Amino acid sequence: MDTKTQLGKLGLFDAKVPRYTSYPTAPHFNRDVGQDQFTSWINAIPEGAEISLYVHVPFCRRLCWFCACRTQGTQTDAPVAAYLETLKTEIAMLGRQLPRGVRLSRLHWGGGTPTLLSPGMMSELAGAIRDIAPFTDTTEFSVEIDPNEIDAARLDALAGAGMNRASIGVQDFDEQIQKSIGRMQGYDITRHAVDEIRARGVKSLNADILYGLPHQNRARITESVQKLLSLNPDRVALYGYAHVPWMAKRQQMIPSDALPTPQERLALFETARRLFLWDNYDEIGIDHFATASDGLSVAQKSGLLRRNFQGYTDDTAEVLIGLGASSISRFPQGYAQNAPATGAHTGAIRDGRFSTTRGHIFSPEDKLRSRMIEMLMCDFRIDSTEIFREFAIPAAELQAMLSAVERRFDGHLKLDATGLSIPLEARPLTRMIARQFDTYEMNADGHSSAI
Repeated sequence: MDTKTQLGKLGLFDAKVPRYTSYPTAPHFNRDVGQDQFTSWINAIPEGAEISLYVHVPFCRRLCWFCACRTQGTQTDAPVAAYLETLKTEIAMLGRQLPRGVRLSRLHWGGGTPTLLSPGMMSELAGAIRDIAPFTDTTEFSVEIDPNEIDAARLDALAGAGMNRASIGVQDFDEQIQKSIGRMQGYDITRHAVDEIRARGVKSLNADILYGLPHQNRARITESVQKLLSLNPDRVALYGYAHVPWMAKRQQMIPSDALPTPQERLALFETARRLFLWDNYDEIGIDHFATASDGLSVAQKSGLLRRNFQGYTDDTAEVLIGLGASSISRFPQGYAQNAPATGAHTGAIRDGRFSTTRGHIFSPEDKLRSRMIEMLMCDFRIDSTEIFREFAIPAAELQAMLSAVERRFDGHLKLDATGLSIPLEARPLTRMIARQFDTYEMNADGHSSAI
């Protein structure tokens, strides 16, 4: 029996499971967390600690059909300027709550399209952030850049503000595929953006590419990956396209009859994966690739790779604070999410209160299962010694948990005295295996294909 047939028998081609960028996942957040809880968690940050910030800019000049992010289209700068004022107020409010001496470990601007901010807006936003939490000598400041929505003046502003990592969404370079997903972005304009970014001394470049898009086949993804490799990105995220038109209405524009089957999705992933490996990229977790000198590769080799809402990270800060509408914060005590709608978020900030509307307070069991899932997603292994060091769990109880999962996958996993591990041939099942450690009820309609 070949590997694909074995994976099929285990349910890979039928399952829909979370991506596990958090545990519990966002659908399980509740109203128990509000402004008071959020504020108390900020106040509990130790003085002099390093934290991470995520800033959400929920605007785009055009709405790509494939995207399921919370964004809104705008052809003018007026709503963006108004939103910036809200962000600056929110940042000042946060600064008044932060303990003394807090500095930034990581700063990320995402969206939406952060690069539709004008140069002046970019400088204002960066300045407001630095006023409340200065950079360290090793702070990483990354920005999601749309090659269709960037120019020299904006790149100058970002470089001047300290951006040292840029992230570019490619999706696919094939013109027919681009038309089918509402995202026209040629290779030449992408190449130009990369050259201009590097000309300003920004040495670290991330790129995202998708598999599972309509009309995609092995030949087309091969050509797109080879073009991407010619840009020499330091880090690549190879994400599976999640077709959820019942949740993201704009995806109804995408021809579902042109989407590849789950078996074809696996072949597309493996085709792209081999190309990255042949080009000497290290494989990071389930869907990332990085050069040997990139922070993700270094973190993986040293056992410090982690997973958060932006995917894989080498950031070891215990606190990630999300700013802007719909942003999610993570504290040692739990998660807190801002109001998803821009209007509701803006209204709360104007009233002088944080817009936290829901979240989750961690139980001891949440922390245990979260770490086990993160180990699987990052290292394809649950290390029993590390679990015993971090958590007060009886050996018999841990062994029973691991044994039950090993039996569920019919001998395709490796279980011994040191823990549970996923062999190379079974790694497409990783999210399904992680699901076995998730005790929360799951609505499959809210999640993407396991492959």
